[in-house]
Amino acid sequence: MHTVVVGTSGVTASDVLAVARAGARVELSEEAVAALAAAREIVDALAAKPDPVYGVSTGFGALATRHISPELRAQLQRNIVRSHAAGMGPRVEREVVRALMFLRLKTVCSGRTGVRPEVAQTMADLLNAGITPVVHEYGSLGCSGDLAPLSHCALALMGEGDAEGPDGAVRPAGELLAAHGIQPVELREKEGLALLNGTDGMLGMLVMALADLDTLYRSADITAALSMEALLGTDRVLAPELHAIRPHPGQAASAANMLAVLKGSGLTGHHQDDAPRVQDAYSVRCAPQVAGAGRDTMAHARLVADRELASAVDNPVVLPDGRVESNGNFHGAPVAYVLDFLAIAAADLGSIAERRTDRLLDKNRSHGLPPFLADDAGVDSGLMIAQYTQAALVSELKRLAVPASADSIPSSAMQEDHVSMGWSAARKLRTAVDNLTRVLAVELYAATRAVELREGLTPAPATRAVIDAVREAGVQGPGPDRFLAPDLAAADAFVRDGRLLAAVETVTGPLR
Repeated sequence: MHTVVVGTSGVTASDVLAVARAGARVELSEEAVAALAAAREIVDALAAKPDPVYGVSTGFGALATRHISPELRAQLQRNIVRSHAAGMGPRVEREVVRALMFLRLKTVCSGRTGVRPEVAQTMADLLNAGITPVVHEYGSLGCSGDLAPLSHCALALMGEGDAEGPDGAVRPAGELLAAHGIQPVELREKEGLALLNGTDGMLGMLVMALADLDTLYRSADITAALSMEALLGTDRVLAPELHAIRPHPGQAASAANMLAVLKGSGLTGHHQDDAPRVQDAYSVRCAPQVAGAGRDTMAHARLVADRELASAVDNPVVLPDGRVESNGNFHGAPVAYVLDFLAIAAADLGSIAERRTDRLLDKNRSHGLPPFLADDAGVDSGLMIAQYTQAALVSELKRLAVPASADSIPSSAMQEDHVSMGWSAARKLRTAVDNLTRVLAVELYAATRAVELREGLTPAPATRAVIDAVREAGVQGPGPDRFLAPDLAAADAFVRDGRLLAAVETVTGPLR
């Protein structure tokens, strides 16, 4: 099994995906263990002094004014974990919790938190044993980090609360630790606080959303090309020289992908035939501009994610010169903004795909296709209600595009008086990615059927490969009405697991 080694300088997006989704093992580097021990010596020295140091010998948040005596400090660290593990609502997905745990371990291993090496090793042991703490949907405001979600993870390290085992069954965390020979941690000064104070949940969800959207944006270029072909549109608008004079890199990549899919098509370029038109509709002609802007948004989000992956997010932090300083690096604004921006781009991409689908189904705008792509219109309804479903998904995407990061609710007796809501932005982006996949699946279903109904015209080789692959996947072609939901589910799976992209790339080579 693949192993990810965590050092002091952060991790990569591929590391996160390997641990969160592929179950990769985690090891601590010798450098990280040494840095952990060195930082801990600094914390222990400060703990022995009479002067109060935030997080080491004081309370937390609005209660930071109280100096805590040495005999109460272990209890203080246990108490912050127990009291902050206050999440509610449905369980968060296993991959999100694994990303959350792994990214917290990444910061701990930086040597900036003052956590002992044995605590970090226990964090790795839980990941390697496949023990996933139960984390709930609600409880993070995205400032002071993802407090409640991280607290539920820290609670499991203490052998408390509930967790899911590698078999998928939820049991008391203490039982699972014992079954795998893992000793619960006894937290010392600063350690409880250090396990809670990070943007790890929202960052993990950002990394996974970017991976999913990378596939979906290329898939959207494919479905847009199929719709252009089915509508007998012109691919002249995709010429590289046209996009070079407006040099957005995402736009150029999207246009190049569409051209690659349409290479050798006998359907494009018929826009001057029976019903001449000078230009295709915006939803067809401007596909690269919309999908390209989303790609460029992803590039910015990836830059933010990479910076966060290289960061040590905690408060206070242990500096190389031995100081332990408070800071505001736990604020989730940088991550929250791009999470919201991606949700806006996803909504727009879904919206333009739905407009192309509607055009394919409207006999007045489809340039010769039967109404709703029905076999016997009137007796058959064809894909009429598939477009209803797609429209409902797009409407939901638009609601999910409302920025969470524009909101703030003060907390902790006004000490934490401006928060990012980054966790909420991440949660709604995950839903948006799911819905966008379904929207593209409906366009794929409609466009492949429409191409097949263009008798006497030869589709592009890449289109033919898609049609063959999607039919093999159980998505049926033109014909009388049938139970439609299974076809749509099969199309969704075909897009979601990357088979659509793979079918095209067997012909075109890798898309951009």
